[in-house]
Amino acid sequence: MPSPEPAAPLRVLLVDDGAQHIDLIRDELVRLGHEVVGVIDSPVVIHDCVTRLRPDVVIVDSESPTRDTLEHVATLSSRNPRPVVVFAEDDADDPMRQAIAAGVSAYVVAGLQPKRLASVVRVAIARFKQEKQLRQQLEEARNELSSRKIVERAKGLLMQSGELTEDAAYRYLRKLAMDRGEKLAEVARRVVDAHELLHPKDAG
Repeated sequence: MPSPEPAAPLRVLLVDDGAQHIDLIRDELVRLGHEVVGVIDSPVVIHDCVTRLRPDVVIVDSESPTRDTLEHVATLSSRNPRPVVVFAEDDADDPMRQAIAAGVSAYVVAGLQPKRLASVVRVAIARFKQEKQLRQQLEEARNELSSRKIVERAKGLLMQSGELTEDAAYRYLRKLAMDRGEKLAEVARRVVDAHELLHPKDAG
């Protein structure tokens, strides 16, 4: 049975990187009800076109992705991330690894079969969303760890200067945060900054 098509029409930017399948891809996308917002033949303008045209997905049709193409895909992934699909003729491992490292969501080798396009795009979007969620969770974990460290540092300073117990120092910071309507880590950062301003030799 054919794979179900994506539920909502997508805006798609096509990058013609020399494999000569771009017309086939465009025709299949239109048949599926999607909108091709642009077709470009230079990787240099990928990021600018994504910024201007705001596609949901970028599809690259390539014999073998060049270093130039992958560098601009990597720039896109870091500045304005989108699901990126690469259709390639080259089945060598290096281009595939480099493409995945650059942020490509799906890398399809050995020719384009139009009937597979819908499922490939759907998988690429799903993987992109999953990786985005994982990055957000990692960032949240890092922020939480950073917040804990600054709170511990502030508690230590209060215990040194005010002869407070650890529990009392924590309650003091929490009360300040509640009174000011701020996060505990923000108040802790102010305590640490104030101490470093008054005691520069102790900083670091």
